[in-house]
Amino acid sequence: DIEPVAGEENQYICYVAYPLDLFEEGSVTNMFTSIVGNVFGFKALRALRLEDLRIPIAYIKTFQGPPHGIQVERDKLNKYGRPLLGCTIKPKLGLSAKNYGRAVYECLRGGLDFTKDDENVNSQP
Repeated sequence: DIEPVAGEENQYICYVAYPLDLFEEGSVTNMFTSIVGNVFGFKALRALRLEDLRIPIAYIKTFQGPPHGIQVERDKLNKYGRPLLGCTIKPKLGLSAKNYGRAVYECLRGGLDFTKDDENVNSQP
């Protein structure tokens, strides 16, 4: 539904409902990136504000929380006393496994501590 904002020209409130099967269970990152990240990137929108988000209890129960804390990550990487530095591999689609691996290799050889998949890349075979 779309409703005009009372007393405001060219401002509207839009209500959007997404089917839950669009989102990977237990992935806060996937859900928020899909809802907020991609929508806020639309060039046609000059301004956008998320005012409310309602998540069904059944879906919330799929979130298990982080499996461990930052200390475990630091121990795995043997990196202490400074922030960890990482990046997201781009483009998120279209790289062969070989080229994706090459991008990861170059990032790590260049000094990054870790790389990660784009938030929209999830449950890939």
